[in-house]
Amino acid sequence: MNQSALLRTYYQRYKIWIWLGVGLLLLVLVWRGCRRDDKQWQYIKPYGIRLPLKYGIHGIDVSHHNRKIDWKRVSQMQAGGVRLQFAFMKATEGATHIDRQFARNWREAKAAGLLRGAYHFYHPRRDPKKQADNFIRQVKLQPGDLAPVLDFEIDRGVPAEELIDGLRIWLTQVEAHYGLRPIIYVNANFYKRYIAGNFDKYPLWIADYSNTQLSRYDTEKLVFWQHNKNGYVNGIQGFVDFNVFIPEPGKLNHLCL
Repeated sequence: MNQSALLRTYYQRYKIWIWLGVGLLLLVLVWRGCRRDDKQWQYIKPYGIRLPLKYGIHGIDVSHHNRKIDWKRVSQMQAGGVRLQFAFMKATEGATHIDRQFARNWREAKAAGLLRGAYHFYHPRRDPKKQADNFIRQVKLQPGDLAPVLDFEIDRGVPAEELIDGLRIWLTQVEAHYGLRPIIYVNANFYKRYIAGNFDKYPLWIADYSNTQLSRYDTEKLVFWQHNKNGYVNGIQGFVDFNVFIPEPGKLNHLCL
């Protein structure tokens, strides 16, 4: 019996055990990978959540729902080797609404030494040009400020083509005004339905609380990850959204004016 025939014979006789062994090996490799990833997360009691420590730049996003914020206390907080370095704040919503805490947050976050950014909550049934005008009137970016953000969370039953056209109008108008490409904030569902394949040139800020792996997104454009909405921060009442900057820390200035 030649060698190949002998191997076939052994395979036929022991193939069940061979495949069981292969399956077990794959499970071990997956488990080890998960364990390695899990070690990169650490529960930090003062923040009240687990943080992905593989990333070096952490920050928050806020709105009037967080009430009056003591930005000095926010900037001074440090726990588990993590301090907050940036803050996005809601500026506008729809065609006319202005967040009542925006002016104060915008001024005091900068005074406290935090890198600041502003976002607009997009309404699909409002005129996108008027929405862009609303944001532009309120947000006066200065050198060092983060790029403007389009917060896209609702579709209100608007047909996909019409919705995508409206988003494109807002993004184009805001980019033309500031000379800086806006960031798109979106959840996993809306990313798949509306953003992927339509707005791939824009920096992406993903809200995803369910996974520790971000491979299903365009990693070349993924810049921020909102990984938890139930954190705590000194100087802020109630829960706070937590984010990390995904690329190498030195690339953060690429997103600034």
